[in-house]
Amino acid sequence: MFALYAAISLVPVLVLGIALAASLRGEAQRRGLAEGRSEAQLIARTAVEPALSARPVSAGLNARERRQLRQMTTSAVANRDVLRLRIRDLSGTVVFSNDGSDVGHNDHDDDALDAAQGEVSADLTHLNADFHDVDPGPASVEVYQPLTAGAGARRRVGVLELYLPYAPISRDISSGLHRLYLDLAVGLGFLYLALFLITASVSRGLRREAALNAYLAEHDTLTQLPNRTYFHRRAVDAVAFAVRHNESVALAIVDLDRFKEVNDTLGHHNGDRLLTELALRLSANMRPGDMVARLGGDEFGLIVRDVEEAEPALRRLLEIIDREVDIDGLPLSVQASMGFVIAPEDGTDVDVLLQRADVAMYVAKAQHVGVARYDEALDQYDADCLALVSELRRGIDAGELLLHYQPQSTLVDNRVRAIEALVRWEHPTHGLLSPDRFVPLAEPTDVIDKLTRWVLREALTDLRALAPSDDELCVAVNVSARSIVRTSFAHDVLETLEDLQMPAGRLIIEVTETALLVDPERAARVLTTLANAGVKISLDDFGTGHTSLGYLSALPLHELKIDRTFIADMLHNSAHAAIVRSIIDLGHNLELRVVGEGVESNHVLASLHDSGCDIAQGFLLARPMPRDEIERWLVQTPSAAQAA
Repeated sequence: MFALYAAISLVPVLVLGIALAASLRGEAQRRGLAEGRSEAQLIARTAVEPALSARPVSAGLNARERRQLRQMTTSAVANRDVLRLRIRDLSGTVVFSNDGSDVGHNDHDDDALDAAQGEVSADLTHLNADFHDVDPGPASVEVYQPLTAGAGARRRVGVLELYLPYAPISRDISSGLHRLYLDLAVGLGFLYLALFLITASVSRGLRREAALNAYLAEHDTLTQLPNRTYFHRRAVDAVAFAVRHNESVALAIVDLDRFKEVNDTLGHHNGDRLLTELALRLSANMRPGDMVARLGGDEFGLIVRDVEEAEPALRRLLEIIDREVDIDGLPLSVQASMGFVIAPEDGTDVDVLLQRADVAMYVAKAQHVGVARYDEALDQYDADCLALVSELRRGIDAGELLLHYQPQSTLVDNRVRAIEALVRWEHPTHGLLSPDRFVPLAEPTDVIDKLTRWVLREALTDLRALAPSDDELCVAVNVSARSIVRTSFAHDVLETLEDLQMPAGRLIIEVTETALLVDPERAARVLTTLANAGVKISLDDFGTGHTSLGYLSALPLHELKIDRTFIADMLHNSAHAAIVRSIIDLGHNLELRVVGEGVESNHVLASLHDSGCDIAQGFLLARPMPRDEIERWLVQTPSAAQAA
């Protein structure tokens, strides 16, 4: 009887348990669909939409859009975060699919058409459920998410069709059911408590995960500052508010100077610690209503609402950044360059404003003024130029650069004593580019350091092949202001010489007066280190800068190169002729060789000879030549044969 009662009593408990289990399964599935919608929105906002232009996808995706989408989907599919990703136009036609399925096909799916109208839908399905002759594939959450693009008032340009794995959600459901069945054995009361705890735990976990995902989508994980996505959205809001209320707002870009040296010298972990400390300082010194974000690498973005105080506020932040930071007992300090724009005066499109702030930052960096406001007259960084800088980094690695060499001959005995290395770029679409097309663009960036290292090694390698046993023939390499003040530059040069087993005396480092004035003390230290090792130092374009005679005498120089502007018309311009003679006398009084460059006629050559100039360089002697041509020239030219 007891057994029968127990069995009968067990029936409602089992029925209730089954009902509760079904309820839990349904709730978990609903939460799974909600999580799928949230993840699809995150992927759309942070990965897909930034890769699209403002035009509807029905117009077709360009090569850059397809490349970025394939890179993103390849990684996501490989990590099993996404099973399939398609992009449809607003009529439902598939224009992109990571696995190539259904491209160009329109099945008039109601969910896709609803998404084109702005609705988000999610459903449980199998990956290949729409292919009747193919294995159904794994269970998945199918989500249709509208895609928007364009700055300011964004518009719908297409639909994201996303298949997310349902297996993790299914495992959570199975785990919850297993705990439920165990709890049923100890009674209905404990079952209620267990179900309550499970539901509460799942709910809290989903809320925490959703909150974490939302936070990570908008914040930098290292510094905890807002990231580029969040900064862009806040900038759009700030500019729109300023326009509506007839006010102004300043947007600024901050870039740390020579931060790469910290990473290279002390390691990336110390570089990260320095960035974290600087982020804390910037955050602590933001005024109410202003904002700081980390845009990536060593670049920060600022929103300053009081435009009257924008430049003074930015200069105060520069001083704060410049203060020493103690890293493991080592005091470190970095400087920064800032460029800013004021909206709506400088524009209202945030993307254009940030590009112009970036231009102003490069101007501040190049002119060493700390802070600069955008000026259209100084904007040399149009879209093509910025693309050229990016392509140069790739071009160096791809072997697209080459060196031409121009000889320098002594005026006393016509011996070739040096060849100057002049870089060229065999661009795949623009053809052969001269250095004035790309070197000035690279100089404000770290690309110039990579370019200088390549030219140095390539020139010394060619010199070793051209004249392996001739200790008199040297190669001259031009060095930018950014490189000459880098503390590790001297070490890099000497290490390259040692690696190639080339005597230091066969290398001439050419540096301009303006480069020396960037940071005179540091430049002098670097040049002294090189000169003490035997490297020859040449002061290029002399006469066009503002080097004081006292500073000139303190530098470890070996030669002066008279700027070509004085040489070109010295026969017709008595003032320039006097300057040339004065520079020659000055150089000889300082026991320096004097080089006249830009020699294009025999009359100029004779005048330089009569004035006592030591060395000539120019088209009259020879134009710059590739390595194989300079090799033949050195052999065939009588004056060159004596040296080579």
